Amino acid sequence: MTTAHSVERFATRWASSLKGAVAPAMTRAELEDFLRELTEQLTEAMRSTPFRPELGRAVGKALIDAHYRDTSVLNRTLALLSDEFVAELGSEIGSDVGNGALMARLSRLHGAVAEGFAIALRDTVLAEQETTQRAALAAARAAEERRRASEARFQAVFAGAAVGIGVVDLTGTVLEVNEAMAGMLGRATDDIRGRTISEVIGPDNIGHAYGEFQKLVAGDIGRFRLETAHLRPDGRVANIDLSMTAVRDRTGTPDFFIGVAVDVTERRRLQNRLWHESRHDALTGLPNRTLFFERLEAAEQPLGLCYLDLDGFKNINDSLGHDAGDHVLRVAANRLRKAVEPDGCTVARLGGDEFVVLIERCGSPDWVAREAEKMLAVFGRPIEFDGEQLSVTGSIGVVHSALVGRDPGRLMRAADVTLYQAKAHGSGRWERYDPARGEQELTRHSLATAMPAALAHNEFLLHYQPLVSLADSSVRGFEALVRWDHPRLGRVSPGQFIPVAEETGNINALGQWVLEQGCLQARRWFDEFGLDDLYVSVNVAATQLRQPTFVADVLGTLDQVGLPAMCLQLELTESAVAGDTQGALVALRELAAAGVRLAIDDFGTGYSNLAHLGRLPVHQLKIDRSLLSSSRKGEVVDPARDKIIAGTISLAHSLELDVLAEGVETTPQADRLRLLQCDYAQGMLFGGPVPVSEATEVLACQTRRANSA
Repeated sequence: MTTAHSVERFATRWASSLKGAVAPAMTRAELEDFLRELTEQLTEAMRSTPFRPELGRAVGKALIDAHYRDTSVLNRTLALLSDEFVAELGSEIGSDVGNGALMARLSRLHGAVAEGFAIALRDTVLAEQETTQRAALAAARAAEERRRASEARFQAVFAGAAVGIGVVDLTGTVLEVNEAMAGMLGRATDDIRGRTISEVIGPDNIGHAYGEFQKLVAGDIGRFRLETAHLRPDGRVANIDLSMTAVRDRTGTPDFFIGVAVDVTERRRLQNRLWHESRHDALTGLPNRTLFFERLEAAEQPLGLCYLDLDGFKNINDSLGHDAGDHVLRVAANRLRKAVEPDGCTVARLGGDEFVVLIERCGSPDWVAREAEKMLAVFGRPIEFDGEQLSVTGSIGVVHSALVGRDPGRLMRAADVTLYQAKAHGSGRWERYDPARGEQELTRHSLATAMPAALAHNEFLLHYQPLVSLADSSVRGFEALVRWDHPRLGRVSPGQFIPVAEETGNINALGQWVLEQGCLQARRWFDEFGLDDLYVSVNVAATQLRQPTFVADVLGTLDQVGLPAMCLQLELTESAVAGDTQGALVALRELAAAGVRLAIDDFGTGYSNLAHLGRLPVHQLKIDRSLLSSSRKGEVVDPARDKIIAGTISLAHSLELDVLAEGVETTPQADRLRLLQCDYAQGMLFGGPVPVSEATEVLACQTRRANSA
């Protein structure tokens, strides 16, 4: 076995012995290569003559340099440098130095390796300690420099800060304070140092702040913030936003406290001014709508309201200009304020020429009436403007919560309704709220307000009343009649909400909705039953007919749902087309030309212009129910009324119009209409307005009978 093989084997055994020792991250192959070099150095030391202990010391040092610094490494290595070393390399070394000297040299080699290991370990530890000491010293110096720089920066910030800064000890004594803080408090810095917070802020303002400070001292909180009004020695009041924070030592115990103060006096003044401007009328200085409703919400019951509107104010603006109008409003506001504010009333301007007076803890309705009399009295003297004497009066709606309830919204609606009742009865007067009449008006007001949203929320629905042929009693069409399921009032009749819709202008949107829904349902019936002569009849208001887009809306709806024009009939009253030779007439002719059926509804209820009827492109005449009333309860038939009906039917037929009688309730009525050659009928005898499901069932039954015949 060669020497190289012996070295290789010993290095492998050495690497195995060091397994698990604290060492750097060497792979097994890297460790064996490293130990192979050391083994060769050990072999060289044993063979050299004279013996070279420095080679052994170099091996010990190499182990330390390779970060094998645990004493177990040295012990394992020395254990190998005995029997194992001799077994692998002894024969070859003995032949060089003699077997007698081999063990002596091995002993000296042990000492050299241990010496090299110990010296290297000592030098390494000393070097690391020196490095650590130098680093610690450098860190201490850097920390001191940072501390000094930080302290310098703090002093610069402390002295030059725009905000007030103070340092307070655990007893509440001010240790340091900057110029900004002293300026806020109206004192010199030397006058503040050494004083307690209570002495500086003042006993009247320390209450809440002192309680928070005690929590800081106790460690219950880490900081607090509050706003306080401080009375300065010069008599001025400073609003100060103060925050105080605890600075703790290493144990977490409060060491001292830093307070930061910001003078918010100007900001508070600005906020107060903006609040006042947002809640007061710029022209008159009175509370505006926002402030009035805030006070109304918080007012002590019972309440009284006087809602005033100047009579003819628009004429003043139109004839004399807005300067005159503004002058009148200012004078009226001042007079109202002087008249009723001494009684503890709030006078507000809601907008335009409308004023309202709120009376809190108002004992009786008579009290409100007395205030209204005072308000009217202020207009007894004319208002002078630019040399002219302007006579101004007002109308007032008077309401007491005992008659209406305490809800602010309901009170204002009642006052609004009563005001316009007063104006309807003449100028310069007040009107007391009448619960019976007012309830009706409030309902109308509620309906008018809720109607736009009701369309969006699908509160409306259609019922369908059959239109029947008198010849064979078959259903030829349905009249679409709108209903309103109000979430609070329940089912509202058309007699209640249709007039409101017409007055408010909502009739156009409502009419378009009825048109669309009616056409959609007609299309469904057309698809289901294949009745191309079945039509749906929809009522049209006069304002709808006069809309520039009316024809386009109707034809567009038909096109959108895919409904043949002949399946739609539009019903109009005589008044809707009376005297119109242009707009409405042109629109009707366009619709008739497109195939839409047209009918005159409620014929006979007013002045019937028969000559004008001949110029209208209508297809059907609907005789009003009032012409049939003579036989509804078994009365004797009025021959004169029969002649009117007969003449109307004859005239309509001569104009090639179908005739439908409304309000047919009895069989005798239907029989008489057949004798008079009336074409169609509508009424409770043939069925009232029903939901779409029931109307569909009527058509289904009729279709089954026709198919089985």
